[in-house]
Amino acid sequence: MDGVGRSRVLAIAAPDPVMSVIAPVGLAASVGTALIIDHIGASEPRPTRTLADTAAEGPRLDEISPGRPGVARIIAGPLDAAETLAAAESLATRWPAVVVRAADSDWPGPVVPVHVLYGPAPQTWKEGAAVWQSLATGHKPPGPGPVLPPLKPAAVRQILRGWMPRPGRWIRAWRPVWEMPWA
Repeated sequence: MDGVGRSRVLAIAAPDPVMSVIAPVGLAASVGTALIIDHIGASEPRPTRTLADTAAEGPRLDEISPGRPGVARIIAGPLDAAETLAAAESLATRWPAVVVRAADSDWPGPVVPVHVLYGPAPQTWKEGAAVWQSLATGHKPPGPGPVLPPLKPAAVRQILRGWMPRPGRWIRAWRPVWEMPWA
């Protein structure tokens, strides 16, 4: 499985809008080479080829598997969650790992909930394991799961601009997520 544990396809669901963008990057970068499928806002018109285009027209050779190490990203396009999951599982036969940016309410596969530790237990948290993003405020997670070290604001801006963060503690802290059982 190329170093990925229980599942080669994991969805990220983060109620915080910034975390919903940066968390998939951290999870994908933790394995070195991965594909991120953006299923949030999937029906918006996009200027680039989407996963829906790939499903309808057939994949190009460069879409079937990674051509080089690193993280690639594709937008789902107008596919529903079940169609996106089927495409992700198909791509996972050739990609070392696939991360889906999804809303947990409609995702039929394994979902990794991610919460920022702003203060007391997040109102959106449901019992069970989650990934907890520390802000160095001293707040403890209300449930089980990995606690990510604080991420420097410059790294957050870098990810939001579409650049990969430098390897470091934050990306390494994502690695155990692949080994955990997610519902």
